[in-house]
Amino acid sequence: MPKYEGLLAETVTISGDGGDVINAYMARPLGSGSYPGVIVIHHMPGWDEATKEITRRFAHHGYIAVMPNLHYREAPDAAPDDAAAISRAAGGVPDDRFIGDAEGAATYLSRLPYHSGKTGIIGFCSGGRQTYLAAGRMDTLDAAVDCWGGRVIAKPEELTENHPVAPIDYTGDITIPLLGIFGQDDSSPSPEQVDATEVELKKQGVDYEFHRYEGAGHGFFATDRPSFRPIQAKEAWGEVWDFYGRHLMD
Repeated sequence: MPKYEGLLAETVTISGDGGDVINAYMARPLGSGSYPGVIVIHHMPGWDEATKEITRRFAHHGYIAVMPNLHYREAPDAAPDDAAAISRAAGGVPDDRFIGDAEGAATYLSRLPYHSGKTGIIGFCSGGRQTYLAAGRMDTLDAAVDCWGGRVIAKPEELTENHPVAPIDYTGDITIPLLGIFGQDDSSPSPEQVDATEVELKKQGVDYEFHRYEGAGHGFFATDRPSFRPIQAKEAWGEVWDFYGRHLMD
């Protein structure tokens, strides 16, 4: 018989930073078996249709995926673009609050009866930066994927009250495997910044792998944007499935 395929996707609520109840988008496979979890961190444009589609894609590949709405407190009922504008005007999502929300998503996954016990995290753009931060600050993760996270490296004058420490400064605390996906035509992070991040990862002995794609810039997974590069995106998604297959599926 053909293999059964089915998935469930829905809005759920999770306990975020400080016990705040926030909404999240969850997708999971239907059928028997236990599944690893993936925390999906949306880009600055927000908790949008494109990132929900990515969340469902993880379910299709055998993962329970949860994407917390990091802009929920600023704009619980606003459209994603409006919520992002409000969040940006407030200085962006505070790093400590993000970590609390990500921990809440990890706890939510761990309590599901069909969770395998392993959890990864993946983020895009600002979510890539936050993923690097989570890799250094959370002890509930088994693997991390940074997709073109800008401002992992920050000059002192670029630090703010919401973002007081550059994620690169937590590199020595990363104990899980890290995958990086980058476009060579990107400016944030630029190829030079990716090189500098790689130097620090090597220095700290982190288990990492970086993949760089010629002819691709920022957000080249985004099927709804002019930046989409189908050939490079297909190859890079293959690296994601291989990486998580080795570190979460085993």
